[in-house]
Amino acid sequence: MLDPITLVKTIGLLGIFILIFTESGLFFGFFLPGDTLLFAAGIFASQGYFPVGVLIGICALAAILGDNVGYWTGNTMGRRLFERNSSYFFNKNRVYDAERFYKKHGSITIIAARFIPVIRTFAPIVAGVAKMRYKTFFLYNVIGGILWVALVTLMGYYLGSLIPDPDRLLFPVLIFVLLISFLPAGMHLVGQYIFGRKSK
Repeated sequence: MLDPITLVKTIGLLGIFILIFTESGLFFGFFLPGDTLLFAAGIFASQGYFPVGVLIGICALAAILGDNVGYWTGNTMGRRLFERNSSYFFNKNRVYDAERFYKKHGSITIIAARFIPVIRTFAPIVAGVAKMRYKTFFLYNVIGGILWVALVTLMGYYLGSLIPDPDRLLFPVLIFVLLISFLPAGMHLVGQYIFGRKSK
């Protein structure tokens, strides 16, 4: 069901909009294949399925609106969950840590999180919980959304225009894109593990 090739061929522009919107700002959207979906859509755009400019515009709008919903969710409901301080995950100290983190690295985090699966779903929610200034969030949300959609979609578009019959190689290419998209998070976790052991 989540095969990006099948998704792009069957759901069209409206379906792509809904999936990018869902992955960008709703709790349950973290499992959706945003990077590979955009990459696949870019390849199909190179084959005439969609106008690439319209595709980028629609997906960027979906990403920006999705993040705004995530921010609103965290801002209006998330803090109450954390301030109950009744469990490991919902702990008010995490809110204070998030507030300090976003105050120091907020703008960079909002943009960088776009390129990391799972993280991009929860980054706007945490920003809302941490009461990040909305004007700052919105500005970098727009920048990050446009950059993410344009770069990933155009990579697919240009690859599709260079390779004859790209359908034949699409699946292994998408697997490669998926692995690359998880690379930053994996390097971060490995670094934490190594330096964490050294500090003990």
